[in-house]
Amino acid sequence: MVWMATQKLAIRGKRRRIWGGAFLCWVFLMLVTPKISHSPKHHLYADMRNFLGVPNTLNVITNFPFLVVGVLGFVLCCQGGLFNISLPGEVWGWALFYAGIAGLAFGSAYYHLKPDDSRVTWDTLPMMIAYSSLFSSFIVERVGERIGLSSLFALLFIAFLSTAYDRLVLYFLLSLPVLNSILEVRM
Repeated sequence: MVWMATQKLAIRGKRRRIWGGAFLCWVFLMLVTPKISHSPKHHLYADMRNFLGVPNTLNVITNFPFLVVGVLGFVLCCQGGLFNISLPGEVWGWALFYAGIAGLAFGSAYYHLKPDDSRVTWDTLPMMIAYSSLFSSFIVERVGERIGLSSLFALLFIAFLSTAYDRLVLYFLLSLPVLNSILEVRM
């Protein structure tokens, strides 16, 4: 009995070391590799027409279906029964997936109103939330609820950390002249 408890603690400690090592590797890679920069052409779209004072009208209004699907999916997922969701971990994953899809409608519309590097984050963050949630839902369904929920929180943490790194750290560091010159050599 004591031996089994000791083995479980050893396995749990090994898992924590593996996750900690993976996180440290990720942080190291984020610090030593250059940021993938967007081309200024990335923000130029084929249809740049204005209608009723809304710039890039078709790019903005085509996000409405994302809102409809996201809200309907979120409501139906939270009501239960329709999607045959049997585990609470699945509810979390699918609810966040549909919330990410609904958030994509707002983030993408905001970005397409005036496309630039400062707004692209609001277009990509809801996508990362949706992708992370979808992937973890598949893990819950195929592997197990506990591992799926762990992956959900880990993937969402990485998504938000990546966004914070892109938005805050790089803009802050590039505003300091000394660090800017160091980072220009690296980038």
